[in-house]
Amino acid sequence: MGNNYVVGIDSGSQNSKAVALLNGEIVATAIVATEFDAKCAAEKAINELLDKLGIGKDSVQKIAATGTGRNLIDFADMHVNEVISAAKGARSQSDKINMVLDMGAETSRVLALDEHGAAKNYVVNDRCASGAGTFIETVARALQIQPEEMGDIALKADKDIMLKAQCVVFVESEVISLIHQKETRENIANGVHNGIGNRICSMFRSLGIRDGVAFIGGPSLNKGLVASLSKELGQQVIVPDLSVFLSAAGAALAASEAVERND
Repeated sequence: MGNNYVVGIDSGSQNSKAVALLNGEIVATAIVATEFDAKCAAEKAINELLDKLGIGKDSVQKIAATGTGRNLIDFADMHVNEVISAAKGARSQSDKINMVLDMGAETSRVLALDEHGAAKNYVVNDRCASGAGTFIETVARALQIQPEEMGDIALKADKDIMLKAQCVVFVESEVISLIHQKETRENIANGVHNGIGNRICSMFRSLGIRDGVAFIGGPSLNKGLVASLSKELGQQVIVPDLSVFLSAAGAALAASEAVERND
C-alpha cells in the first residue's frame, strides 16, 4: 500500500504546489514560495508532503512536474504540459466540467474539454499579466490592502465600474487617479475584477462559451473575481475543492496513468 503513492508538482512563478495521490485520491497537499529557485521549492514541497504522510521517498512510485518551471525540476520522472495537467485536475472533480480557467500569477489559460475530459482547444493570455494574479496584487498595493482582501472588499461595492488599463504598468496610475476622484476602495476593487472578467470572457468567447466552467489556480479563491467572471459568462463559475492544487493533482494523475502503463 505504501508503494502506491504518486506525486504531482505544479511549479509556478510565485508558488510551488505539490499533491500526493494514493489509489487515485488526494491524500496530502503542500505549497511553498517558489522565490528564485524552482527546483529547491519543489524539493521543499515534496519533503513537506512526505512529512505529513510519514513516509520516505522510496514510497513514491513516480513524480510528475508541471507549470512554468517544470523543466527545472530535473529529479521528476516525467514532465507534463500545463494544459494537460489543468484539464486532468479540473475534470477529476466533476464530469460536468466542460471548460477550465487556469489562472496563475503571470498567465491565464482557458481550456475547452472534449467528452472525455481532454483539452481539445485552448487560449492563453500572458500579455503584461493583465488577466492574472499579479494584476490584482498591483492594485491591492495601490489601495494599501492585502491581495487576499480584494475579493471581500469588491463585494461591498455600490457602483459597477470597470478599469480600462490592460497593463500592470499602467493600472496603478489609473487606480491613483480614481482615488483622487474620491472613488471608494470597494468600487475600485470591483472595477479591477470587472476589467479582468471582461478580458477573460473574451478568451472564452473565442472558444465558444459552454456550461460547466471551472476556475482553478490561486486567484480562484478571490470571491470578488469569481462574482465578476460569473456575471460576464452568464453562469455561476465553479470553484472546485482544492482549486489551487488541481494542476498539481493533474500532473499526479498523469503519473498514476504512466505507472499503470508501466512507463
